[in-house]
Amino acid sequence: MNDKRKVCFECAKRIVVKVGSGVLTEDNGLNLKALRSISRQICQLADRGLEIILVSSGAMASGIKKIGLSKRPDEIPKRQAVAAVGQAGLIMEYEKSFARYNKKVAQILLTSDDLVNRKRYLNARNTLCTLLSWQVIPIINENDTVVVEEIKFGDNDNLSAMITLLMDADILINLTDIDGLYTKDPRKDQNAELISVVTTIKKDIEKYASDIPGALGTGGMLSKIIAAKKVTAAGIPMLIAAGEKHDILIKLFAGKEHGTFFIPKKEKLANRKCWIAFTLKPKGTIMIDDGAAAAILKSGKSLLPSGIVRVDGEFSVGAAVEFRRKSNDEILGTGLVNYCASDIRKIMGLKSGKIKKYLGHKSYDEVIHRNNLAITCDLKPA
Repeated sequence: MNDKRKVCFECAKRIVVKVGSGVLTEDNGLNLKALRSISRQICQLADRGLEIILVSSGAMASGIKKIGLSKRPDEIPKRQAVAAVGQAGLIMEYEKSFARYNKKVAQILLTSDDLVNRKRYLNARNTLCTLLSWQVIPIINENDTVVVEEIKFGDNDNLSAMITLLMDADILINLTDIDGLYTKDPRKDQNAELISVVTTIKKDIEKYASDIPGALGTGGMLSKIIAAKKVTAAGIPMLIAAGEKHDILIKLFAGKEHGTFFIPKKEKLANRKCWIAFTLKPKGTIMIDDGAAAAILKSGKSLLPSGIVRVDGEFSVGAAVEFRRKSNDEILGTGLVNYCASDIRKIMGLKSGKIKKYLGHKSYDEVIHRNNLAITCDLKPA
């Protein structure tokens, strides 16, 4: 077994488990057999002292069955109404399943707005920590009843990554309807080969993923790879495995090698820097020269105006902004800016000592201070 995988499972104490629609859905609604099996396994792990947070799809399938519809509606208000009905049924089935093993559950419905706001982000974290301390299993889903495009996570793969970062979990386990990441779609090509370990998520990995669409739900394999990029960049491993495989969670924690394991970067990002890097949506882009890139990546420096060569987009003071290396357009990270876009354009390329001359004021020497800067580019995996 891969040593890093073995160590990660042996040391993991707080785990996020994401279960997709492909596992929880049947033609006529929820796959209750799969739901009950996963609930039982989570209870067994919780009895060992592990903290488990469940991110679950399935509300739409539950609602469609309860209302008696033949298919998922196209209109957004109807889909939101179906999700509202289905969420009640979904959590009821979970509550019954966990109660068989004397475990309590709590329903948490979130939108990305809840995590973008720093105060609400911390409130969500505190609530989840309290539930875990009470040995209650949090079951999280996107709040489809009210969600609109601007505040949508995108899919539960992304939501599970956000929760993993929010809670500083030790590993994210993504349970889906195939065994892991393959070189081709195994449902169509018998020559497809399972990739058991991914050390760095490069373009070839994304290409493999883009060729394997999701059979159900909103997230295919590519959305899972995007989630893996986020958590591994923050120093947290992720594993994709088949959710309907018998006792899959128990087998993983027993040291059995299943699925695709994504090796994380060596250093973990602090919780606040995870929030900056992966929860906030960048409002613009700052292009920097190689000298500034080296100072940030190798010397731990802040971003000064002298290293900036271009500013794209319009944003205000305090906004999250992506910064890239101009020579190869590589995304290096995200930071909170001390100056608005129009002011940065006036001072870019200048020494900090000249800021006041060109702006009439100088609030900071740095455009992005190191404390408000999160590096997300791939340096070296653990």
